[in-house]
Amino acid sequence: MHTPLNAEITRLYRLDGDSDSQPLELVSAAGLTRAMVLEFRRKPEQAVPRHWDNLCRMANYLQEQLELPAPAVSISGKNSYQLWLSLSHAVPVEQAETFLLQLCASYFPDVLADELDWLPQHDSQHTQTSVECPPRVQSNGQWSAFIHPGMGAAFEEEAGLEVEPPAAGQAAFLERLHSISASQWTHACSLLQSQQTEATPPTTTANTAKAETTRPAAAAQPRNDGLLLKDATLDDIIQHLHERNIEPTFRHLLPRR
Repeated sequence: MHTPLNAEITRLYRLDGDSDSQPLELVSAAGLTRAMVLEFRRKPEQAVPRHWDNLCRMANYLQEQLELPAPAVSISGKNSYQLWLSLSHAVPVEQAETFLLQLCASYFPDVLADELDWLPQHDSQHTQTSVECPPRVQSNGQWSAFIHPGMGAAFEEEAGLEVEPPAAGQAAFLERLHSISASQWTHACSLLQSQQTEATPPTTTANTAKAETTRPAAAAQPRNDGLLLKDATLDDIIQHLHERNIEPTFRHLLPRR
């Protein structure tokens, strides 16, 4: 069915000629992909969840260090968050996997393997080339959904919605996002490779680590492409959602005035 939400998912993540069926296929028969998904899981034994902090660190790194546009953020309906990266052009899946592997292993070695995963994966040991695209109801009755990044911390204990999110609201979260252009992709891959070669990932002090995982550095300059975790008050976030006719609980649309 052609809806604004399906149109946005197609614009950002689907391969040319791909249908709007679920799950979303990330790799074509020719071995090309234009969507990458990073998943941040909560470990059951963690007294203090850190999967949201891990996502914030990654999102800030992608935008501030690799100079990429803001990715979409979603909740799984279970115990994880996702970042969705969109490419304007399809690249060989091996190139995308190399990028993700370098990104996770080199810059975030402190994040354990059972807390961080990515798609697509296409090798002899592990192959997963499709993903359920939000919104989807899970076996536990909770819904996955795209969310406004400013409200992500509210889902640390339970990363799901009790009711189906309105499709119009879901489309609104995606419509201002931009795909990574060919030049941005080449530049980011080059930056990541050079940083890996230098093997000197940034460090933070104990007093500033928490702040840097939940918002961009204070010195970062304002950007016009929807900086993912820019400093914003709750009132700012709610006003932003109301302006877009979205009720902050994600349960229903506000009537237009």
